[in-house]
Amino acid sequence: MKRIAILGSTGSIGTQTLDIVQHAPEKFQVEALSGGYNTKLLIEQIKQFNPKLVSLATKELADEVIKNVSSSTKVLYGQEGLVEVAAATDADLVVTALVGSQGLKPTLAAIEAGKHIGLANKETLVSAGHIVTAATRKKGVALLPIDSEHSAIFQCLNGENASQVSKITLTASGGSFRDRSREELEGVTVEQALQHPNWSMGAKITIDSATMVNKGLEVMEAHWLFNLSYDQIDVLIHPESVIHSYVEFVDNSIIAQLGNPDMRVPIQYALTYPDRYATPTKRLDLASIGKLHFREMDYGRYPCLRMAFESGRQGGTTPTVYNAANEIAVARFLKGEITFLQIEQVIEAALQKHESISNPELDVIHEQDSWARSFAESIRF
Repeated sequence: MKRIAILGSTGSIGTQTLDIVQHAPEKFQVEALSGGYNTKLLIEQIKQFNPKLVSLATKELADEVIKNVSSSTKVLYGQEGLVEVAAATDADLVVTALVGSQGLKPTLAAIEAGKHIGLANKETLVSAGHIVTAATRKKGVALLPIDSEHSAIFQCLNGENASQVSKITLTASGGSFRDRSREELEGVTVEQALQHPNWSMGAKITIDSATMVNKGLEVMEAHWLFNLSYDQIDVLIHPESVIHSYVEFVDNSIIAQLGNPDMRVPIQYALTYPDRYATPTKRLDLASIGKLHFREMDYGRYPCLRMAFESGRQGGTTPTVYNAANEIAVARFLKGEITFLQIEQVIEAALQKHESISNPELDVIHEQDSWARSFAESIRF
């Protein structure tokens, strides 16, 4: 039986992870959960899975949960609570499904405690890839990707010689506005942006998919996960989201991973690796789909992806600023403070203002992250 802890159990990835656990209770034991602000759902999860430890965002929320659950579950809160969930239990694997850069500190704590990582928090590698990958090597723990694209690459590379990889291609659905020109993006609403055609995801990731920031973060994550240069990473629009990504080798052979767009498949693979078990998902029927379509990436149409490649190549603190500025821009868009197209303007302005610092330590990363957030918040149109 594998013991797991989940950072972000009330979010999209967290709830789907627990769905897998529910379908195979003999294979998994839930040791700890963090639930942010969603006390109602977290209380339900505690009663169903009986974790030893849980954490919430604030003391007030923690006090509310304490009144509604058994004393056998320890309830904590804040950053300290996240670190405890990540590192202070008997979990073998920690699923890091927090949204944004808040996942960095607890992920590093889990690694330091010798936990294997099921990584669904792109920002951890984007902001501190050099630190996180060095820590996993030092502690001898696995960094198992949960994003469908990175899971696909990971699966395609199983048993292969990494030195014989020519390039990888991450596929992108194109998001909720994939069939609109830039002119047609003027005045789009939050509700329209949240209508992803293929995947069921949280609000922030759905907006990131529409701007292609999500794919930009995945490009930077892939650089660290698979030790590839940015010249070895391509992006291709594939509207059906059936080919999740593929690897091209030096002999021009290509290995791809296919499946229906259901996050429970890559989540479960990270939980059970190197084994595979039956999943509560629908099998892929290519005959019924009939055709698959592909479009070359248009970096003029999606400038946020262009900026991601540029940020990754520059390295240092630039990816941190890219990510932090985007987080603020998306939050402002969701609150109606800025338009959809102004998200990319906020990111570009922060990158132009920023002076990159190479090979940053954690305190420098945090400083630059804070600066970028403050700057992105201050921009007025």
